[in-house]
Amino acid sequence: MLLDFFPSRRLTIYLAKMFALRIVAVLAMLVLVLMMLDLLGKTGDILAIDGNGEAELWTYASLRTPQLIARFLPYSVLLATIITLASLNQNSEVIAMKAAGLSAHQILAPLLLMGMIVAVISFAFNERVVTRASATLKAWEAVEYAAVPDDPEARSNVYFNDGNDVLMAATAGGRADATVLTDVTFYERDDTGMITRQVSADRATFAAPGWRLENASAFNVATADTEELGETVVAPGVEIGQVELRRVDPDAETLAELSRSIDALESAGRRTSELEAKWWHKLSGPLSAVLMPLLGAVAGFGLARSGNLFLRAVIGMALGFAYFVVDNAALAMGSFGGYPPLLAAWGPFFLFLLVGETVLVRTEE
Repeated sequence: MLLDFFPSRRLTIYLAKMFALRIVAVLAMLVLVLMMLDLLGKTGDILAIDGNGEAELWTYASLRTPQLIARFLPYSVLLATIITLASLNQNSEVIAMKAAGLSAHQILAPLLLMGMIVAVISFAFNERVVTRASATLKAWEAVEYAAVPDDPEARSNVYFNDGNDVLMAATAGGRADATVLTDVTFYERDDTGMITRQVSADRATFAAPGWRLENASAFNVATADTEELGETVVAPGVEIGQVELRRVDPDAETLAELSRSIDALESAGRRTSELEAKWWHKLSGPLSAVLMPLLGAVAGFGLARSGNLFLRAVIGMALGFAYFVVDNAALAMGSFGGYPPLLAAWGPFFLFLLVGETVLVRTEE
């Protein structure tokens, strides 16, 4: 009975192949145009660094392209749906299929199947490629394209409070007890907030508690004297959890890594609703590829000679773009605590699933 939902094998392959080719073509066009526009704005910043050249431009393009693919893949599915169904309608192929006894849902079934395949590929691509590219690109941007960092997870220009005192570092790399701070400066301050002593070192590791500075030197503000300290421990109040929580970036973390970050935040008593919404959206976001054929289906039905084909295509496009607007708004509301994280991530999907199904049933079934 499940196979009755699909048309014949030959027709299913024909429609799915046509849809897939158009998705690839539209996505390639969008990514190529957007990448060129992006490079126009970034080329000057990249080449401003001594030693950067064409290789660095290709590096930027290789890191930016996965982000563009992940962001605009759902739009490509929407546009490919409208182009595919409009061309089928224009050539009277939809009329032929309906005359053969196929329902609107059966005509859409191959497109929905291909949308599911695209959703699975999108999820895997986001987890394996986009997260790594995002982490590396953000770390590179943090050093103003000076050099691609060896550790993409390293964060630049971090600081931590230990009461009145402040621990600052140029970079923080590694994980858990293996975290390493570089170009470290520890400022000791009095109750009025004035700096009394400055301790500097090239490197610091976690000493449990505190941070062990190597080859440290201290500058006393009152006497203007400099003292060589060698190895010393500072900032006993700065726990490893504070360093871990500073590096949470949902776009640069996989589903499992983001789960661990959320657990760490919760154990520290921090607010996690924004991250939880992003966690759920890592699942609901790729599924928008399944939703797009349903929202754009209005473009494929109705008589082409009636003059309403263009209007139907506009309506389908409007429904698709309305979903993205509502989806972004719901995530923003979830970040502010207006919506629960689960509702913020999944509410727009199920809302427009019902809207698309209602439009299709009322107009074609």
